[in-house]
Amino acid sequence: MTDTAEKIDYSKTLYLPETDFPMRAGLPQKEPELVARWQKMDLYKKLRASAAGREKFVLHDGPPYANGNIHIGHALNKILKDVITRSFQMRGYDSNYVPGWDCHGLPIEWKIEEENYRAKGKAKPDLTEPSAMIEFRRECRAYAEKWIAIQGGEFQRLGITGDFENPYLTMNFHAESRIAGELLKIARSGQLYRGSKPIMWSVVERTALAEAEVEYHDYESDTIWVKFPVTSGSAALKDAFVVIWTTTPWTIPGNRAIAYSSRVAYGLYEVTAAENDFGPRPGEKLIFADKLAEESFAKAKLQYKRLTDVTAADLAGVTCAHPLKGVGGGYEFAVPLLDGDHVTDDAGTGFVHTAPSHGREDFDVWMAHGREIEARHIETKIPFPVDDGGFYTADAPGFEGARVIDDNGKKGDANDRVIKALIEANALFARGRLKHQYPHSWRSKKPVIFRNTPQWFVYMDKTLADGTTLRTRALNAIDDTRFVPAAGQNRLRAMIEQRPDWVLSRQRAWGVPICVFVDEQGQVLQDDAVNQRILDAFDAEGADAWFAEGAKERFLGNEHDPAKWSQVMDILDVWFDSGSTHTFTLEDRPDLKWPADVYLEGSDQHRGWFHSSLLESAATRGRAPYNAVITHGFTMDEKGEKMSKSKGNVVSPQDVMKDAGADILRLWVMTTDYWEDQRLGKTIIQTNVDAYRKLRNTIRWMLGTLAHDKGEVVASADLPELEQLMLHRLSELDQLVREGYDAFEFKKIARALIDFANVELSAFYFDVRKDALYCDAPSSLRRRSALYVIRMIFDCMVTWLAPMLPFTMEEAWLSRNPSAVSVHLEQFAPVATEWRNEALAEKWKKIRTIRSVVTGALEIERKDKRIGSSLEAAPVVYVADAELRKALDGQDFSEVCITSGITVEASAGPAEAFRLPEVPDVAVVPKLAEGVKCARSWRITTDVGSDPDYPDVSARDAAALRELGIRA
Repeated sequence: MTDTAEKIDYSKTLYLPETDFPMRAGLPQKEPELVARWQKMDLYKKLRASAAGREKFVLHDGPPYANGNIHIGHALNKILKDVITRSFQMRGYDSNYVPGWDCHGLPIEWKIEEENYRAKGKAKPDLTEPSAMIEFRRECRAYAEKWIAIQGGEFQRLGITGDFENPYLTMNFHAESRIAGELLKIARSGQLYRGSKPIMWSVVERTALAEAEVEYHDYESDTIWVKFPVTSGSAALKDAFVVIWTTTPWTIPGNRAIAYSSRVAYGLYEVTAAENDFGPRPGEKLIFADKLAEESFAKAKLQYKRLTDVTAADLAGVTCAHPLKGVGGGYEFAVPLLDGDHVTDDAGTGFVHTAPSHGREDFDVWMAHGREIEARHIETKIPFPVDDGGFYTADAPGFEGARVIDDNGKKGDANDRVIKALIEANALFARGRLKHQYPHSWRSKKPVIFRNTPQWFVYMDKTLADGTTLRTRALNAIDDTRFVPAAGQNRLRAMIEQRPDWVLSRQRAWGVPICVFVDEQGQVLQDDAVNQRILDAFDAEGADAWFAEGAKERFLGNEHDPAKWSQVMDILDVWFDSGSTHTFTLEDRPDLKWPADVYLEGSDQHRGWFHSSLLESAATRGRAPYNAVITHGFTMDEKGEKMSKSKGNVVSPQDVMKDAGADILRLWVMTTDYWEDQRLGKTIIQTNVDAYRKLRNTIRWMLGTLAHDKGEVVASADLPELEQLMLHRLSELDQLVREGYDAFEFKKIARALIDFANVELSAFYFDVRKDALYCDAPSSLRRRSALYVIRMIFDCMVTWLAPMLPFTMEEAWLSRNPSAVSVHLEQFAPVATEWRNEALAEKWKKIRTIRSVVTGALEIERKDKRIGSSLEAAPVVYVADAELRKALDGQDFSEVCITSGITVEASAGPAEAFRLPEVPDVAVVPKLAEGVKCARSWRITTDVGSDPDYPDVSARDAAALRELGIRA
């Protein structure tokens, strides 16, 4: 025996795994090499060529803003999109991803002003001069181009594949022409109008803002209770005061009415004692909502008594004097009381100060009561008390020049001056301060104001030619759209139901202009020839053509007198730009289609891109530009807190890729509940690194084992049961994977495949089959079957995972198939229907249940060092349950348990036997195997030396050596 051992190195007679696929991934170094390879081979064009003629699946990319490096939110978003497009591409579709960018808008203007002018001490050019405007816009364009290139490279480093050589850009000339064309369609249909309404206005940015451009932050406001003296109406209220409460004292000069509610109970109260330095004196009579009187009097440090009820009939027809009457020679008008549905007695006084210049509800109430106000001989004109810089105008007599908010977003002197005037007029009941949520610009992070100003709007409720309105069209489109998760439908519906008319105009320079002409009455010129000249010029020269010298005369042509028409110089809200991307991308590119199958963005886009795209498309086409809307949450730190530079808890995708690799970041995305807010930090990244290593090692072992594969196909009927079981599992997983990709449930897929790799492959099937794969003879059906099945598993796993982990699966595929072009040109590996075998799966579920008890018993033996490995054992297994025991009929159960022997007994077993609580009918008594250890397979058998030519190996191993032609 020793002579033979000296002559044969048995390790060289085994089919041990052989592969160049490294255990250590080195993703930060390997991934850029693969990106370069894909770019050099032009993988994108190869994908398009391979998919030619297939049914199209289109995910339309919501455009990020071309300003700054990408952050973790960008990474999450683009990875999700990439997984979706890849998964459909690999399932028989032409799934083309075209990236896009939002290029216009204020942030870029700010950067140009800061970097090109303020930082250099230069004055901003006069943009009313055509050449200066066009030069400024050129600088904005160049800035956007720079960041598009940078972000495009960062997206590709994440593994994103798409048409990065030909993305869509809202600043492309054709795009600007199409955006303008959409505006002109809306104007032509009568949906566009110029109106004066209170809109959110950024003093800092000097422009109107849409709802989507506003976020709410804590803000401390001055609060005041103001007395309005009753001058006419109910005799019961003679000499009384109506008291209002507001958090915006600066809006008092704009007050024109007081709103009350016929549903609220009011009372007339009299002051009996006063402890304050200003305000009501004993004997004054004041009207409050009953629920709020006590709180209000306490605030003013007053004692009081209730005199009588005040009914809605008492309040109807009442007029008051303005509390600032006599200040600056103004405010001599009457202030009517108006019934308003928005009034409650939850807070304040039960009366709402109504300044139609400064609030939407105020404006709506004022307009709704227009005829009543006229009938009471009260002026209905809405004033313009505050200008674009936040300064009071002549419509705020006595306060001209005072400022609400300054250029830095700080409070001006308007509140203090108004409060001082109210005190001097004996009109202030009380004052205080309140911290509350207040609207801020999402760009400047500074508070905004509501300001009445002429703007361009799209009607939400005007009846159109087909009998619908934009609102009803949009709501019907929502009903026809699939939402993932489903809650997104209700969220978007609520926003559409409640939203006011769409304000389109911005008072800035960098964007697509509202390219219409208006006459003195504000009527829009409706001339198809003029419109076509505008669109042709934009297509050839870009929207700069609107601002060029002589543009007005050029576009009006000889048909219209330039003196009778004004050229609108406002630009479009950038949300209109992005809401129009479906036109010049989905409609105009032959490699795409309209409508898109999917729009996917963060949940904030219910008020952003989903919203504006829906309105724009509904206004021009009567339906949404998408069939499905998918939303993802936001990424928090590991504690669930918002990431911020000041907290030092920001995780950048660049750092993750540098340290761990893009596939680690992608695995994190795939294993999160992306519909909700997710968490990310060092511990979570390490968790994904560990999961990735296990998965990679499973793939590596398959590659090493398949180095010995000859490509033989074994008929399903000839396969051993264990191999049939694994094919059954592939069939089950194939269904789960395909349904999961259809449902965009990536975590379900990732979790199933990781568990399959770790639990069913590495810890079970591969472990069981290693002996046969390494030691069996070349002709062994068991070995050939295992190789065939592992080949099927490899092909399925790598193609299923390729959309999720494109770098690793590309590396694995090319390692297995060196002559292949790319795994991403493959389809998901085919799975035969006959592989499904539920009865076999149920049988093996029982076998594995029994095996779990054996494994548990042997683990204790190893821990206590009574055995070194399971091959030293030959346990006795007691199976009391006949059904369980029947599953073992015909099985080499020692092979399944990786022992050198095993005995199965039909009894409950001795009391001292090992048991698992969850498997009460199985007991195990560990025993050592009898025989001699095979020098080749290390199994302990009684037939070692039975072949005299190979005296130190088992009969099975001797036969294998002979077949391999290895002689002692």
